[in-house]
Amino acid sequence: MTAHALAGALADDGRRRVFAAVALGSTSVAEVVQRSGLAARVVLTGLQRLADAGLVTGADGALAVDEASLRAAARDSRPADDAAPADDPVLRTFLRGGVLTGMPAQLGRRRVLLAHVARQSFEPGTRYPERAVDDALKPWCAAGASDHATLRRYLVDERLLTREQGVYQLTEAENPLTGQ
Repeated sequence: MTAHALAGALADDGRRRVFAAVALGSTSVAEVVQRSGLAARVVLTGLQRLADAGLVTGADGALAVDEASLRAAARDSRPADDAAPADDPVLRTFLRGGVLTGMPAQLGRRRVLLAHVARQSFEPGTRYPERAVDDALKPWCAAGASDHATLRRYLVDERLLTREQGVYQLTEAENPLTGQ
């Protein structure tokens, strides 16, 4: 089971309620129906999806959370400890698996991190509407260390991106691809 499959299996409110009922000790479909307050059809569909994702076992009568599968997913889904490029201590400190773990307080370090984000997220000469910029920056903020609006503002404040009438572009004078 991947983290993506886990998130997909628990994305639905009904499936979360079914999973919670099983996690809280319901061992039969009738108990899950009673504890979750959902219709039997919804519970059966949810149990099937949860079993397919590897979250629940024993769908034939003795329901239980598949703890081994959850442990394996947690172990396999850990972000890599190596930031790219691995020889930059700022990136190693503030990036894990392509996600920001924090924002440096020191301006020089913040600039290094922001230049990396800009270089990885945007192409020189391409103009981006604000929504596209937000979509490009959201994956960097998945760990909750920052939000995409703050990250976008930092990129503009550091003149790595220009903003003109809601359209953004890598700054030519300080293009992080060329270092100029």
